[in-house]
Amino acid sequence: MPNLIPLRLYLQLEGLVALIVATGIYQSLHLSWWFYGILFFTPDVFMLGYLINIRIGALIYNLGHTYATPVLVLGMGWLLGSNTLFAVGLIWCAHIGFDRLLGYGLKCDSGFKDTHLQKV
Repeated sequence: MPNLIPLRLYLQLEGLVALIVATGIYQSLHLSWWFYGILFFTPDVFMLGYLINIRIGALIYNLGHTYATPVLVLGMGWLLGSNTLFAVGLIWCAHIGFDRLLGYGLKCDSGFKDTHLQKV
């Protein structure tokens, strides 16, 4: 029996929640919106791994687009008392949420357009 709601929609909703929560926390801490704007698309630099080859590209891209990496940065920022690191972690989480909301997922090593959410 098929799911009433496609699984992809759950992941997109999860992305929306991550985007809203990360941005809301960022706003509540009165951090710089210039910094947010400049860094929001910075995680896309991880796609440069595709210049090496598809397999390495997917690995590097996924390291930059899984929530585990920015959550580690958030933790480091909190432990070290660094607003800058904490801000970077929040922006990074917001970026990943934005990507998921748009339907972009983690990359498969079969090609850049093959993701865990859909074929883009």
